[in-house]
Amino acid sequence: MAAPGLRLGAERLFEMPAVLELLSRSNSTSQAFAEVLRLPKQQLRKLLYPLQEVERFLAPDRRQDLHLRIFDPSPEDIARADKVFTATEGNRIDYVSSAVRIGHAPDLPRPEVCFIGRSNVGKSSLIKALFSLAPEVEVRVSKKPGHTKKMNFFKVGKHFTVVDMPGYGYRAPEDFVDMVETYLKERRNLKRTFLLVDSVVGIQKTDNIAIEMCEEFALPYVIVLTKIDKSSKGHLLKQVLQIQKFVNTKTQGCFPQLFPVSAVTFSGIHLLRCFIASVTGNLD
Repeated sequence: MAAPGLRLGAERLFEMPAVLELLSRSNSTSQAFAEVLRLPKQQLRKLLYPLQEVERFLAPDRRQDLHLRIFDPSPEDIARADKVFTATEGNRIDYVSSAVRIGHAPDLPRPEVCFIGRSNVGKSSLIKALFSLAPEVEVRVSKKPGHTKKMNFFKVGKHFTVVDMPGYGYRAPEDFVDMVETYLKERRNLKRTFLLVDSVVGIQKTDNIAIEMCEEFALPYVIVLTKIDKSSKGHLLKQVLQIQKFVNTKTQGCFPQLFPVSAVTFSGIHLLRCFIASVTGNLD
């Protein structure tokens, strides 16, 4: 049960340190997230809301170009989502199986989200970061591009399933198109596709193919910007503005707000967990 009186907007909470302290002591907040809430204000904002941190470097007349707060959960909502991603005896988080064909995929009735992206975009590293509250879950990460060759299914309690798709581009499986296209077209319980773009290099030709696929199939999808720890603030801001303009003018099914993340510093990871919990119906 949520702590009474704590469902305030993110901005109001940042202006009220006493409320943040109360939330950090609430029974609805995990011990790990309670420690996060005790960070200094600027560090906390950078960790939880990295896109709002980028906003600080924009001229006031350019801030309207970014969709910063379409999804703007309070820290209390983020705390609830973190508990969904926390492995307990009553909330088992496990690898289920792998498949190279949709016919071999596990028949799981719960809502599903999938992660796709170019080889070496940091997809498996991101999923490993999302599952950091379930350390026994093995997500294989390799320094070599194209390591993931199958669709890997992970269940998050009775809440939803996460699917790690093979990377496209360099060293992609020969049957990548058939595998992924069929999954995206036929998986009835797929609630959202998370399309990962490397924030250092921006949208590449192979990313455009994936975007066109999502658009053609009328899939609701989200662009996640990875490796933001490897970009300077200026370079990241430039990429964010360029990709936001692309989303605004060239897409129909893409969620308007971008999600910058780092699997190294965990910036944006809590917010992404919260968005996943929301689109799978676990924050209602």
